[in-house]
Amino acid sequence: MARNKRSIPEINAGSMADIAFLLLIFFLVTTTMDVDKGLMVKLPAWSEEPPPDNNEIREKNIFVVLVNSNNQLLVEEEYMELPDLRAATKLFIDNNGDGSCEDCRGARDPKSSENPLKAIISLQNDRGTNYDMFVKVRNELLGAYTELRNELAERKFGRAYDLLNEEAQATISEVYPQFISEAEPVSVGG
Repeated sequence: MARNKRSIPEINAGSMADIAFLLLIFFLVTTTMDVDKGLMVKLPAWSEEPPPDNNEIREKNIFVVLVNSNNQLLVEEEYMELPDLRAATKLFIDNNGDGSCEDCRGARDPKSSENPLKAIISLQNDRGTNYDMFVKVRNELLGAYTELRNELAERKFGRAYDLLNEEAQATISEVYPQFISEAEPVSVGG
């Protein structure tokens, strides 16, 4: 008896490379990549020149904002709620204590900032502060500058600050320059 030798059929693998390539392209095209999000902060331009020797900053020209690990605000050594921060910041920046700012409408409190050119906002957070709270506080501080600039733009040019040309925006920014100092976070507790 003769044995019937059957040949084992082979699988055609010629198109496997094409299929793998198509799957690779499919997954590359349809996959989404996580994009890091952050705050857009424009840093001051680098200068090779040393700062002037007369860098005296009076304490009354510094608006101190502290955020603790419980996300509570301490503004000028008093507790404050977040919704009140913008108004308090505007009052400080626009105070015009020395009367040198013609465009300012502040209360001219001698205990507060001398003028917007000397007003500095100092922001410091605790290491335990929520990122969300940090962003909200920073937005309120920036919002105070935005509102002051918009109010002055309306008075001078009859339009919002964002709608002005670069020259007019520079004029407004000279009256209300943005000075926000962000100190490195510390651990001060709750």
